[in-house]
Amino acid sequence: MPHQNLNSVLARIDSDLDASLERLFALLRIKSISADPAFADDCKTAAKHLANDLASLGFATEVRPTAGHPAVVGKSNGQAGKPHVLFYGHYDVQPVDPLNLWHRPPFEPVVTDHADGRKIIVARGAEDDKGQLMTFVEACRAWKNVTGSLPINVTVLIEGEEEVGSKNFGPFLQQYKADLSADFALVCDTGMWDQNTPAITTALRGLVYEEVRIKASNRDLHSGIYGGGAQNPIRVLTRILGGLHDENGRITIPGFYDGVKDLPPDVLAQWKALNLSADSFLKPIGLSIPAGEKDRLLIEQVSSRPTCDINGIVGGYTGEGSKTVIPSLASAKVSFRLVEGQDPVKVRAGFRKYVSDRLPGDCGAEFLDHSLAPAIALPWDMKPLAAAKQALTEEWGKEALLIGSGASIPIVADFKKTLGLETVLIGFGLEDDNIHSPNEKYDLKSFHKGIRSWARILAAFAEAKL
Repeated sequence: MPHQNLNSVLARIDSDLDASLERLFALLRIKSISADPAFADDCKTAAKHLANDLASLGFATEVRPTAGHPAVVGKSNGQAGKPHVLFYGHYDVQPVDPLNLWHRPPFEPVVTDHADGRKIIVARGAEDDKGQLMTFVEACRAWKNVTGSLPINVTVLIEGEEEVGSKNFGPFLQQYKADLSADFALVCDTGMWDQNTPAITTALRGLVYEEVRIKASNRDLHSGIYGGGAQNPIRVLTRILGGLHDENGRITIPGFYDGVKDLPPDVLAQWKALNLSADSFLKPIGLSIPAGEKDRLLIEQVSSRPTCDINGIVGGYTGEGSKTVIPSLASAKVSFRLVEGQDPVKVRAGFRKYVSDRLPGDCGAEFLDHSLAPAIALPWDMKPLAAAKQALTEEWGKEALLIGSGASIPIVADFKKTLGLETVLIGFGLEDDNIHSPNEKYDLKSFHKGIRSWARILAAFAEAKL
């Protein structure tokens, strides 16, 4: 049975859309780049901005320090007998490089027209994750404005280091464990199936992110004098990295696939019926041939199978003109996306052994750990899942899908491990949102109907027996 105030709340969202956009733009203008220490003050500004906004809605709000960038905690309680949810988002954003590829300044948000006629919001953080988290905040605002309260109990938790692996957030959760108790968590940092089909993400891949540095000579060498006689660490590194995949796209590290299970047949059949093709998925980014395991569907390759990707290589002279050197050092950053059943500690150890076993005798390797998180899979019979699915279906007019995601959100594993919470992942991003890239955007429709969706979901949680 729909909540008695829901229609009034939805009408308020529609009439307040322009003001909602202005509030989002104010957040988007803050250059909260967590990876660059030069923007540490901007991260503090973003935290204070969000804390003040939540406080204006009646949340009991604090900006709390971590070992890195601060976190925001806001509480709205008082609904006896109603569920208590922990909503999570992050205010930090990715660096904007390369700046010259942006069509306009990345921290000057604007609503403009997409090539296909859609209205889009363009700015760094428009989708990931400021636009997404503000859909929830604006839904709360509408409920507060119309009824004076929220239909359920809500704790909002917003961090500032998601884009750098949330390394300081695990200890933060442990420190405030009792204060962050809830029935389950909500995360708005995922996507829809397409522009008109909502989705709930029921599985996230885990992440192992390693940096390997291979050292050879004690200094850079003249390639004319030492070429042919001295080890070149770039050649050593690229040979090792080139062997990480076989001709069928499988990862060759011994034991890498330990614990990996196939999808249940009924789920695989559902995914197959979605007809994700190379033409629809790869063609918009200028590609045409799936690069994963050749015996797997494309949707499996990007959603339910583990992966290994080389994210960057550095070595030798890369400036203008020429400099004929054999470098003394070469490095690479390598990420592994893991699925349920894989142990990230074992995967990391396997990679390090794989590299070390292939080093020439006069080369050494140093490894740096940048991230380590297991995969997450939700119980299919989780009651909040069914309530949220129905609410999304009613808002969008199409049945909401339950899908897996190839991405990793390390904090979800921490919610399970530290707080004992399952997490319902609902987001309104699209494949063409250019997150982590120049010209990041968020569809205006995603923002608007995202707010309406959260308003419906809060009502559904209030009415359902969870």
